[in-house]
This record gives sequence, C-alpha cells and structure tokens, in this order.
Amino acid sequence: MKIINKKLSMKTRGSGDLINITEEISQILKTSNVKNGSVTIFHIGSTAAITTFEFEPGLIKDMQELYEKIVPSNKHYHHDDTWGDANGFSHVRAALQGPSLTVPFQDGGLLLGTWQQVILAEFDMRPRQRNIVVQIIGE
Repeated sequence: MKIINKKLSMKTRGSGDLINITEEISQILKTSNVKNGSVTIFHIGSTAAITTFEFEPGLIKDMQELYEKIVPSNKHYHHDDTWGDANGFSHVRAALQGPSLTVPFQDGGLLLGTWQQVILAEFDMRPRQRNIVVQIIGE
C-alpha cells in the first residue's frame, strides 16, 4: 500500500467563490500511478471548506444563497470581538461545511457521479491563496 501526499494551491476571489477542483485532483491521482484506493482532499485553514455538488450556474447561486441564509454575513458574531476582523461568519460556514472530503477511486479514476464535482468553497471576506492537501492511499 502506498501513501502519497501532494499539495494544491488555489487563488480565490473571496466569500462566495466556489471553485471546481475535480480536474486538479484527477491529475494528481493520475500522476501518482496508484490505481485503487481513496483520496482525501483537505483544506488547510479555518475559513474555507471542501465539498461536492453539481458545478453548474444555478446550483452555484443556490449554494451561495443557502450559505447566506443559514449563516448571514451581515450579523455580528462573537468571534468578531476577538480579532476585530468581522469574518466570524466565514469561520462558522467553514465549520459547518467541513475541511475535507474522501473520495474512493478505482482503475485510476475518481468514483464520482456523472454530475458530481469536488468543490473548494471560499468563505473569507477577501481573496486568498488556499492550500489543499491531497492524500492518496491505495495500491
């Protein structure tokens, strides 16, 4: 069994930016020469998350509206009192969504549904450089 760790770096545009990273994950998997196993995609940080959904304009807008409805950006959060940076909503959204996703793969290909993609969800108020660990476990 092999364990391979790679890093992926992505620039985001700030809160509400949802980025399809499926192709980047597939390329890392392809170059690993590991055929069967699982890949974990983990975001390093506390104001962005990793998820999966159908990456199309309508659903992107639906997700952005859902995040705003569940965790409004114009509300005061106690975290804002700690650092004065007014991004408490970013931390709450990221904590709810979660920092990682594990996807099985077979014959070198991700076992995703036809309309399922891996998404980096940016919640911070400003553009960021995001670092993602891609860990491949398999044979």
